[in-house]
Amino acid sequence: MTEYVVRLGTAEGSILEQRHRAISEDSLRRDLESKGFTVFRVWEHRGKLRVPFMGRRERLSSLEFLIFNQQLATLLRAGMPILQSLELLQRSQSGAFFREVLTRILEDVRSGVSLSDAFAAQGGVFPKLYCATILAGERAGELVGVLTRYIHHQQVLEAVRRKVTSALTYPLVLLALSGSLIVVLVTYVIPRFATFYVGFAADLPLATKIVLGFSAFVQNNGFYLLGGLVVAYLLSRRWLRSDAGTVALDRAKLKIPFVGRILHLFALSQFVRSLGTLIAGGTPLVNSLEIASGTVTNRAIGEPLTRVAARVREGQALWTSLETTGLFPDLSIAMVQVGEATGALEGMLINVSEFYDESIEVRLARVVTLIEPAVLVIMGGVVSMLLLSVYYPMFTLMQKVQ
Repeated sequence: MTEYVVRLGTAEGSILEQRHRAISEDSLRRDLESKGFTVFRVWEHRGKLRVPFMGRRERLSSLEFLIFNQQLATLLRAGMPILQSLELLQRSQSGAFFREVLTRILEDVRSGVSLSDAFAAQGGVFPKLYCATILAGERAGELVGVLTRYIHHQQVLEAVRRKVTSALTYPLVLLALSGSLIVVLVTYVIPRFATFYVGFAADLPLATKIVLGFSAFVQNNGFYLLGGLVVAYLLSRRWLRSDAGTVALDRAKLKIPFVGRILHLFALSQFVRSLGTLIAGGTPLVNSLEIASGTVTNRAIGEPLTRVAARVREGQALWTSLETTGLFPDLSIAMVQVGEATGALEGMLINVSEFYDESIEVRLARVVTLIEPAVLVIMGGVVSMLLLSVYYPMFTLMQKVQ
């Protein structure tokens, strides 16, 4: 349950500010009003004061969550009751944040709240897909089975995410090192050559004048530039946390050459695999579509997918609803159509997600093959141009002296 702060009025005319725990703000408001209180305001309690922009968001790591689910499934499979399993896992957690979350879940379960509601009431700590999977397992009496399917789903997505991250790490390191070298050249090396050329009163080429002028500008206005970068970072960070900024950034990611298509396929794989996991757990199709669209991390793709559930609810076939979004390849649409017609939708969705994963691996290999030499050539060219523009006049002066 979530902890709320409530400003309320009593029947005697007093105004109080109290803390209460409840599943939601609406349920807390209804409960207090049924007891004769007048509720003026309800807001979620924040335990720590955070500095704007600089606060570190506490979150559950994907590896920590995966290990927890594996341990929970093992304990339940061995016949241990849910409450005892949670108590054991709560004591064994090394992370303070997750241990505190499990403590709240234990309190809720002891008070009679269902396991799925206890997870869902933790303020977005756990994915909606996970809470819906637990709910489906409770209703069907197959909690271990749905947990096992969710663990497999989590393992596959983590494997794909690690491949994408590892493939892009080396090019990003190259860019960072090259950028650092350029900064050193512009702020330290080139200004020394500028002093040298002024002493000789040399007639410099245009490229050298541009490089020396840019270096002098950076050196003279370094503090202003640094302050501007900090302000721009804070403002952009605030904008990117808004809905409009998040969608704009996600759209920009999809337009990146080579990488954009990989991110597109990864988002589709998230949706299709989540949908298959939910359907396999017994969740109705419309509810599964609503939850699966919320698991897509790229908002530019997730927003069109949120409208698929409404079309299916109106009686439209799943494959036509997906085709209307314009996001899916024709082959995957055909596979969903066959699965829907033959009653094997769950298995076909898994096949579609595996098809996306294979496509991601192939494209990743191509991207790594192309990006690494491209980064080396481009950054090497920039550094070479800077050095040549600085050293070339020196060679000219030496020839004149001779």
